Order: sequence, then structure tokens, then C-alpha cells
Amino acid sequence: MFTQKIKPFLYLGIFYLIISLLVRIVFFFHPITNVSFGFFEVIKVLSIGLVNDIFVFILASSILALYFLFLSNSKYNKPYGYIIFGVLLLFFLYILVIPNNIFKQYGGSVTKIALIFVGLKTLLFGLMLFLPSKRIKIRNTLYFITIFLYVLSIVFNAVSEYFFYNEFGLRYNFIAVDYLIYTNEVIGNIMESYPVVPLFLAIFAVTFGITWFIFKKTKEELLTLPNFKQKLILLGTFAVLVGASLLMIPAMMQIKSSNVFAEEIEANGVPKFYWAFTHNELDFFQFYSQIDQNQAEKSFLSQYPQQTLTRNIVAEQPEQKKNVVLISIESLSADFLEHYGNTQKITPFLDSLADKSMMFTNLYATGNRTVRGLEALTLCIPPTAGESIIKRENNKNKFTTGSVFKSKGYDVKFLYGGYSYFDNMQDFFAGNGYGIVDRNNFKPEEISFANVWGVADEDMAKKAIETMNAEAKSGKPFFNHWMTVSNHRPFTYPDGRIDIPGDAKSREGGVKYTDYSIKKFFEMAKKQDWYKNTIFVIVADHCASSAGGTELPMDKYRIPAMIFSEGFVEPQKFNKLMSQIDLMPTLFGLLNFNYQSKFLGQDVLKDYFQPKAYIATYQDLGFIKDDHLTIISPVRKVKQYTLKQQESKLAPEFNIYYDENAVKTPQQNLVDQTISAYQSTSYWLKTNKLNR
Repeated sequence: MFTQKIKPFLYLGIFYLIISLLVRIVFFFHPITNVSFGFFEVIKVLSIGLVNDIFVFILASSILALYFLFLSNSKYNKPYGYIIFGVLLLFFLYILVIPNNIFKQYGGSVTKIALIFVGLKTLLFGLMLFLPSKRIKIRNTLYFITIFLYVLSIVFNAVSEYFFYNEFGLRYNFIAVDYLIYTNEVIGNIMESYPVVPLFLAIFAVTFGITWFIFKKTKEELLTLPNFKQKLILLGTFAVLVGASLLMIPAMMQIKSSNVFAEEIEANGVPKFYWAFTHNELDFFQFYSQIDQNQAEKSFLSQYPQQTLTRNIVAEQPEQKKNVVLISIESLSADFLEHYGNTQKITPFLDSLADKSMMFTNLYATGNRTVRGLEALTLCIPPTAGESIIKRENNKNKFTTGSVFKSKGYDVKFLYGGYSYFDNMQDFFAGNGYGIVDRNNFKPEEISFANVWGVADEDMAKKAIETMNAEAKSGKPFFNHWMTVSNHRPFTYPDGRIDIPGDAKSREGGVKYTDYSIKKFFEMAKKQDWYKNTIFVIVADHCASSAGGTELPMDKYRIPAMIFSEGFVEPQKFNKLMSQIDLMPTLFGLLNFNYQSKFLGQDVLKDYFQPKAYIATYQDLGFIKDDHLTIISPVRKVKQYTLKQQESKLAPEFNIYYDENAVKTPQQNLVDQTISAYQSTSYWLKTNKLNR
């Protein structure tokens, strides 16, 4: 009897394990998986993955277990059936009629969801109570729907994991949680990026076929339901399995492999998503290695001439009140530029502009998300564990590039072609004194093309020129930070602009169209009176991908950056290692600004500058210095790699590829410097010492 009663679980479980195995095989051969696996490593990854999947399925089948637990014929007998139906009906009326019921106190859609759920439950119970001859047919229908939803969830999750891995080379993480929150943008992105109708038709066809097979094989089990004693035995056994799963899944997530891809492929996306959802902020002082706080601050501040957090920056020359336009470009990896070896000629304008600019050839992004790039360029501090400061509650009244410009009498704005509520940008920039120009400021006739992420970059370029012309008329200098959007999946843009069709949906097209739009911006800017008194800073927010064979692959953080101003900034190449957080302090140095600084980035043109860079994910915090990459991670883990530049025909300053070789015994002085930087930054943020 017991074997027969668990047949639905067995069929669903086997299907889930097969789908999970297929997903792992696809990940092994996916182009983004740029490491090779030996036979025994493949066996290890698949074995760990299988165990992961079994425990996850046990937990996921809890709802199915509850469904079977409450299947009963005796509850429809008199008088119990009528009592239960009456209670359900009263509960439904309570939700429907009482204005301040318990569900309405939670706000949002909770009341509607509760009303629909209880209403359906009441209706179905009533049908099975008053139509006993139809009871089996109704129960079979509900059982089919239950199995269908389970199979649909399994198939849909597999497809979702594939597309997420296709984009990031990872299982679910913080980004997936963000995508769940910003459903309009994400659903729109999916609609515009992929053939949605055929895809969903295929998903539903597969789901229906598998559901029908499982239903036909197991529906007979609904004719004879287990008695109370048998249910207790089944429930007790299942409870033990659930308990074991709750203990084992966290333990399985701690298993580490020789490379990041192996760890991601052997993992299961569901617990990774849950972990990311519940750990959107990581307390450095709870999860990371630490040293004495005073010693950490002293070590970190030793890099500055004035070894204090608040420092007086005094220039030797008169201040230059030039306009400043900062353009942070979406997902522009260094290797998209011809300077760094690209042969596709997809950035002709940026390559030509780089030769007329002060080009920073060896600059690294702090993270792999737009909000990290905006944080680095605005706050000029190393990244910290967990979510970007932009998305935290305590994100206002910070010491920012904008606050320095405002102290000099500048008009300060953030320009963005999409809706700036996305990723909490509006809250952050408005809370730090920036004016905001976004999609809400566009009239319909000003938009030649738009996708889910925002108006086309060329439309934003026109709006930027219009904004700057208005600012120039006020007589005040201006600082505008423009964040581009077009180089983002689905990579759609107006036709006829470049030699790659706007509906090709290729990354190369997105890059080339962004390059085209920036060229158009400069062509329009040159015609304006304010152009000759303006400095342009062009930098990527992050790379197009962050996947690699180690936690922090060097080439996935290398980005282009340049400062251009005709007749003011001499064309040259700065080849020393530097961080995204150093760019704006360097600009302030070129402008000879006198100001009181709390920036943790440095003016790289000063003699005392120490070459280094910070790169990070939401949990792995890296420090590059002296040909070493040191990484600190949760549970007080420390790793260190030696960095050896790979052979290349390119000049060393443009060769972005390094072999990262793990060392058995890390250099303690570099470990201490890494901890000092991240510990000090985390502490100063926590205690609001980086506020204005």
C-alpha cells in the first residue's frame, strides 16, 4: 500500500531529476563555461548535483504531501460536511464583507489572493459535498491540475535557470531576486529578447504531455484513500525526510570545488535563490575575517598624505570651473574596444576618442552590476558585502561627487533613459541632492525608439543636449551624470543607424549602437557654446559578463575609461593599475578643486598614488596589488592568487588576460591590507562617517 501511495512522488521526483541532469549537461557544454572538466570531476559534479536535487525535491513536494493528507471521503459525511462547508462560507463572507479584516491589514493584493483561494476552496468543497456522484471526477480534475502545476514549475524553473546562466554564467543570486522585484522590466526584457510565444507553447506542450503521463499512471491511487493510521505513518516518514533535507541542503551549499563553474553546475538554483533572497545584506563583522578596528583604519589611511578619513585637498593651481559630463556606459567591457584587441570594429568612435583623451588603460570596475558602477563613480569608495549602497535604506546624505560639485555652485543632475525607480536609483540620487531627468521627462514625439529598459541612447543624447543648453543659460556650471541603457539585452535599437539590424538582438549590435549614439551626442555638443568649456568623462559601469574560472576573473572586471576636453586635457595614456573609485578624484585634481574629501579613491596623477584596484561580487571581496589578487569571503575565508599576464601580441597595457594561480600560503601583508580596506569601509558606512 505504501509503495502505491507514493507513486505520484516517485514519478514527479524522477522527472525532476532527469530535467536537472539535462540542465547540468547543457551547462557543461555552454559557451560561457570556459573551463574544461576531467572525467572524474564530471562524475563528482553530477553526483553532488543529484544529492542536491533529491533533498530539494523532498522539500518542494511538501505541498503535494499536504494535498494528499487532506484527501478524505469521511469529511463529506453528515454532519461534518455541512459544518465544514458552513465555516468555509462564513470565512469567505468575512473576507468579502468585513472592511478591516486581517488580510486587509497587510495591504497590497493579500486580500484578493485570500478571497480567491477561500472562494475556490468553498466552491469546490460544496460541489463535492452536494454532488457525490461527481466527486471522483472533480477530485481527478483537481489532481490533474496539481500535477500540472508541479510539472510546470519544474519545466519553467529549468528554462529560467538556463536563461539566467546564459546571461551571467551563474545559478540564481542577488540579481535573480532583483529581477523578481522589478517584474515589469524583467518580463519586458524577456518579451523583447526571446521568441516568447514559441517558447511558452513548447513549455506548456511538454508540461501537458508529462502531466498526462503521470496522471494516467497514478490516478487509480485516488480511488482508495489511506486511513488515518496509514496517513500518520506516511506523514511521519515524510517529516523525517524533510528534517534531513533542511539539515543537508545548507551543508551541501558549503561544498567547494576546484573552479566556480563546477560549484555553480553542481548546485541547485532553488536554495541559492532562497539564500540570496534572505541575505540581501551581509554584515561584514559577522561573516568576514577581521583585525583590530583601529589598526585596520590606520593601515588603510596610511596611503594618504593626511592619514585621516576627512582630508583637505589643496591644489597648487587656480580652480577651473568647467562643466563636467560623466557618461557611464552600460556593460562596456574593455575587450569591446579595438585598443584591447577587438577586431569587430564595434566601437569606432570610442576608439578614436580614446586617442584624443587621457585614457586609463588599466582600470577595473568594482562590481558586475550597474548599481555597483554608479556607487563607485558617485561615492568613490570600495564595494561592500551584500547589496549596493544605492539599494539600501541608509543611502542618503552621503559624501558624493555631486556634493563636491554642488559646493562649487554647480547644477547637478542624473540622466537616465529608463524609469529611475529601477534599482532604487531615483531614491539614491534624489536623496543625495541630484536633479533627475529620466523617461518621465520625455514627450511622446521625443522618443524615436524605446524598449523595456528605456528610450534609445540617441534620444537620451538629444535630451541631454537640451538639458545642458538650459543649464548653460542659467549662468551656472553644470555636472551631469548620464547612464546609457541600449547595450543591454534585448539589444534592440532603431534600424538604419549601424550596419547591424536593430532586430538582430546581438551584443555586438548593442555595443555598436551605443558607440553610434555617443558619437551623435558629441556631434551635437560641438555645436553648443558650452562645449569648449566642458570636460567629458567616459567609463563603463561594469563588464558584459562576470563568469569565469575563478571567483573574480580579472578580464571580467577590466573596463575602458577616458577623460576628454579639447585644449584642456592633453592626450596621453595612464597605464598604472587603478580602480573605478579613483576616476572622479582624478578629475577633481585636473580641475584643481580645493575641497574637504571623504573619498576613498585617489587622484592617480599624484606622486603618492599607490596602484591597486577593488573588484567584488556581492560576497567575494577582492583586492589587486603587487601582481596578487587577494579575496576575502563569508565564513572568514581567504584566498590569494598570483597574477601572470598571458602571452599576447598586444601591448602589455592592453592585454587584459591573466592566469590566476592559487597560492598555498597567502602573503599576510596583502591579506591585512585587503581586510583593512573592506573592514574600514564597512565600519565607516555603518557609523555614517561617510555622510556629508
